[in-house]
Amino acid sequence: MEEILSRAASAVWGIPLIVLLFGTHIFMTIRLRGLQRHVFYAIRLSVSKEEGASGDVSPFSALMTALASTIGTGNIVGVATAIAAGGPGAVFWMWISGIFGMATKYAESLLAVKYRVKDKDGNMSGGPMYVLERGLKMKWAGKLFALFTCIAALGIGSMVQANSISTVFKTVFNVPCAVSGAVAAILVGCVIIGGIKSIARVCNLIIPAAGITFILSNLIILFIGRSTIPYTLMLILKSAFHGQAAFGGFAGAAVASAMRFGISRGLFSNEAGLGSEPIVAAAAQTKSPARQALISMTGTFWDTVVLAALTGIMIVNSGMWLTGASGGELTSMVFNILPCGNIILALCLFTFAFATCIGWSYYAEKAAEYLFGKRSVKAYKALYVILIFIGAVFSLGAVWNFSDISNALMAIPNLFAVITLSGVVVEETRKAGLIKQ
Repeated sequence: MEEILSRAASAVWGIPLIVLLFGTHIFMTIRLRGLQRHVFYAIRLSVSKEEGASGDVSPFSALMTALASTIGTGNIVGVATAIAAGGPGAVFWMWISGIFGMATKYAESLLAVKYRVKDKDGNMSGGPMYVLERGLKMKWAGKLFALFTCIAALGIGSMVQANSISTVFKTVFNVPCAVSGAVAAILVGCVIIGGIKSIARVCNLIIPAAGITFILSNLIILFIGRSTIPYTLMLILKSAFHGQAAFGGFAGAAVASAMRFGISRGLFSNEAGLGSEPIVAAAAQTKSPARQALISMTGTFWDTVVLAALTGIMIVNSGMWLTGASGGELTSMVFNILPCGNIILALCLFTFAFATCIGWSYYAEKAAEYLFGKRSVKAYKALYVILIFIGAVFSLGAVWNFSDISNALMAIPNLFAVITLSGVVVEETRKAGLIKQ
C-alpha cells in the first residue's frame, strides 16, 4: 500500500503539476506587470493598521499565522534535500520560484478576501472554496477543495509535524516519543480550542522569535565562513546554468536536475498556489482585497526569497554538501559549527513544527465548516489533536505520501480559479493604484 501511495504521490507531483504551478507564477507576474516590485511597500503595510476595517484578526496576525504553516521543516530539511539532489544550482532556482511565486500568492489571497463571507456570528470565512463557489459558480469544486484540505491537514498539519517533533526530542534530548507526543497534543489542543484569535496570538509570539533565531544562526555560520562566500555565490549561479553534482565532485547533476529540485522544493516551501494561505488571509481586518493580498505576498518573500535562500547559501558555503549527507542530517552537520548548534536547530524545528500544527488546524477548521457546518468543527479538532499523539509514535511513510497527494489535489482547482479569475485580480489591482490603466 505504501509503495502504491509513493508512486501516486510521485505521479501527481511530477513535471506536469510543477509546470502548472510555475507557469501560473509566470503568467500572473506578467498579468500584474511585475507586482513583486512593491514588496518593500507591502512589508511596511504588514505592520500598519487600517482604520475601520472588518475582519477577525489584524493583517500582521494573518501573515504570522500563514508563515506558521509555511515556515516549517521544509525550510530546514527541504533546502538541504534540494541541494543534495540537485546541486548548488538548486538554491538559485528555489530563489527564482519564490520571486515569481509572490504573484500567485498575491492573486489567490486577493480573491479570497474579495469573495469571503461573514457568518451570523460576525466571523469571516473565505478561501478557494468560496472563490470557486461565488466567483465561478462551481460549488462542487469548492467542496472538493475543502475535502482535500481536511485530509491533507490531518497528515501534513497534524501527524507529520508531530512525528518531526518526537523524532527531534528523542534524538537530541532522549525524550520518549510518547511523552513528547502527549505534550505536543495538549499544547496544540489548548491553542486551537480558542479559534483563530488564539492561534494568531501564539503565532505573533513564536514565529518572529523562532525566525529571528534561525536567521541569526545562519548569519553567524556565514560570518564564520565569510572568506568563501563570493566563491559560493559564483558556484550557485554557475551551477544553475551549467550543472554541478551534489556528491562526487564536478561530474554529475545537470541543469535540469538543479531546476527540478530547486523549483519544486521552493513551491513546497512557500505553498504559493496550493490555496491554503488564502483561508487565513480572508480572516484579516481589511477593506481592500489588494491591500491584504500585498501583505500575504510578503509571506512568500520571507519564506523562500529570504529564509530558504539564506539556508541554501549557508549549506553550500559550509562545503558539507559534498559529504553525501542529505536532509536533516546535512543541516545538522552545518549547525554543529556553532556551540550547542544541534540544540538550537532542535528548538527551531520544534517551534516551526508546532506552529505548522496550529496554523493548519485553522485551514482544516474552515474547510470542515464549509463541508459539514459549524457543528462539525469541535469533532474535527478532537480528531486533529488525537492524531498528533498517534503521529508522534508511529512511522508515517504512507501518511506523507497521502498528504502529498491531497496537497496536489488542493492546488489544481485553486490554480484553475486563479487563472480563470485573473481578470478580476488585475481589475482590483488597478483600483488600488498598483498598476496603471
